[in-house]
Amino acid sequence: MEHRRRPRYPGKNPRRFEDKYKELDPTHHPETMAKVLAAGKTPAGSHVPIMVAETLEVLRPRPGDFAVDCTLGYGGHAQAILEKIAPDGHLLALDIDPLELPRAEQRLREAGHNSGQLTLAKSNFAGLPAALARCGHRGADLILADLGASSMQLDNPDRGFSLKNEGPLDMRMNPSRGISAAHWLSKVSPQKLTSLLLANSDEPHAAPIAHHLAGRNFATTMELTAAIRRALPATAEEERELSVRRVFQAIRIEINEEFTALDTLLRVLPQCLNPGGRIAILSFHSGEDRRIKKAFQTAQHEGLYREIARRVIRASPEERHDNPRSTSAKLRWAIR
Repeated sequence: MEHRRRPRYPGKNPRRFEDKYKELDPTHHPETMAKVLAAGKTPAGSHVPIMVAETLEVLRPRPGDFAVDCTLGYGGHAQAILEKIAPDGHLLALDIDPLELPRAEQRLREAGHNSGQLTLAKSNFAGLPAALARCGHRGADLILADLGASSMQLDNPDRGFSLKNEGPLDMRMNPSRGISAAHWLSKVSPQKLTSLLLANSDEPHAAPIAHHLAGRNFATTMELTAAIRRALPATAEEERELSVRRVFQAIRIEINEEFTALDTLLRVLPQCLNPGGRIAILSFHSGEDRRIKKAFQTAQHEGLYREIARRVIRASPEERHDNPRSTSAKLRWAIR
């Protein structure tokens, strides 16, 4: 008779991401959602849109406008814009993530937005001119780009972004394109990694970290996290954890060519706006914000923008408390 191991008792604290977080099924666990939000945390597997009121104030969407959301994500900003441009406005929504795009579409369709109000395209924001052309438009009345990685990507260990749960070291927004973070790290030189850590995340310990990571094989996110901590043995624990976050950020930016895509978007934005059209961009670290600020200033000097933001707009203290992921957000705008 074949011997079978008895099933392992799962206990009260399951380890799998899908089992651990009740927030992944909010319909059946509203009490858990309420507790998580009351504690000032983002429910796992979901995304709380950042600075919605401030973004709408900047963009000033009106009924009948043709709008673009360059980074659909969970669809929170898109939903707010659709409500403002109804009943005869239209939103073009872009997203490069083939896993999250259909889920966001389902949410928006279930909210009542049909094909006459909403068009979706699998594209990153660098492909905005081509996406507009496919819709038969040369320009938009308002354009939003939220540059932050979505909570669905950051929380799900299967995507390789998570700092909390072990998963394959991937980090690709589009898992079907490019190479994984693990593959990239195994090939990069210490010199190149040092420069990227400085450029992509202003990492103050770039050189010793790069020496410990470059050219090595890491299969999982937790292996990489442990190696970063070992590279800084004399550093305070809080500073080590900040370095872990900055290293993950820098590698994610490189793997997904985020700065290249952003530079392309900033270059084509003026021609993608109708006269009087408005652009709002949410960024989440200094490397992005520097690019946006400089591009807006240059375009205004060349006469491409009538007006630009003089100072960044930040989330309110209340929002920063309720949604800690809004703390680093910076909002800039421009008007053609």
